[in-house]
Amino acid sequence: MYLGLDIGRQYVKMVTVEKSRDEYKVLDAGLRLVPELNATYDPEKIDHTHWVMAVKELLRQQGLNPKRVKSVISGINGSSSSIKQITTMEMPSDELQSAMTFEARKHIPMDGTDAVIDYQIFGSNSREIDKIDVGLVACTKGVINSHVSLLRECGLKPGIVDVNPIALSNAVTFVKDIPEDGLVVIVDIGAVTSSLVVYGQGQEFFTRDLPLGGYHFVKETAAKHEISYTDAQDLLFKEGLSCMIKTSADDGIDNVRIAERTVYDNLVEDIRRSLRFYAKQTGQSFFLKIFLTGGAAVTPGLADFISSKLNVDTAVFNPFENINGGADFSVTNPNQYTVALGLGIRGGMERE
Repeated sequence: MYLGLDIGRQYVKMVTVEKSRDEYKVLDAGLRLVPELNATYDPEKIDHTHWVMAVKELLRQQGLNPKRVKSVISGINGSSSSIKQITTMEMPSDELQSAMTFEARKHIPMDGTDAVIDYQIFGSNSREIDKIDVGLVACTKGVINSHVSLLRECGLKPGIVDVNPIALSNAVTFVKDIPEDGLVVIVDIGAVTSSLVVYGQGQEFFTRDLPLGGYHFVKETAAKHEISYTDAQDLLFKEGLSCMIKTSADDGIDNVRIAERTVYDNLVEDIRRSLRFYAKQTGQSFFLKIFLTGGAAVTPGLADFISSKLNVDTAVFNPFENINGGADFSVTNPNQYTVALGLGIRGGMERE
């Protein structure tokens, strides 16, 4: 059994999977709120102790004894790491490890020796024979040590530590058949920030952090309607983007308009700038689909709004779709578990 553990800013999520040959089966999934229930969420007040308590409660809630969990795969935020795709010669794993350490120092900004380097093979390069595409990852020892310390305080034995953007791509490419031509865009809308990933078969892997998340959606709704944070959450869940649209009846006509530039316009602009940068850097701009995931992805009207603004088909991604065991249990918001599923899948990949 592999436990994928996603420690988010507002929720901690877990997915357990087992692997038999090339087949994965989802065994269970669950989440736990990090702050106190019904309290106004303030990301600045969430600290190490809140996450430890939330993970412990999540494990208890799901009936898992941390001492009996053998394979824990956890993730680090893209904002706390550097990811770069390179192409290199195919070689034995021990030689590749040495080569990646050398390559990382050329391609990824690092602070002297205070860096931890890892890599994941994406597959054969589509343009050059005997070459492979590799995702290089680096983060500071401080980030890793803090993350490992948190896991140990939860009673867990730290295992593989992945990065969330790669976990996202692993989940999406496992659940969906990605066409040989074209690119898919994954936008994971978290509590405080969002992660954008561009992925295509044989194409350059790209990720970027966006400084907006569900917290900003709620804050703007609360400010506009002059209501509390918790009331704004309820309103946003029921009405979605329409609660940011103003109906003018003063002149006797039904004139619906967006009163001012909203947080959703800013999110779209961040996505647009990221895709333009990718197209400029790679010469590739055939974006087939945008998959929205993360807790705020199901905000009513958001997928249609992004699709209309960017002219790219946009849909909410369900990580349990077409996966064995995915229909055997019920969760309220399945797209919150995409990173956790990708982390669990990574555990099985490591044993190949």
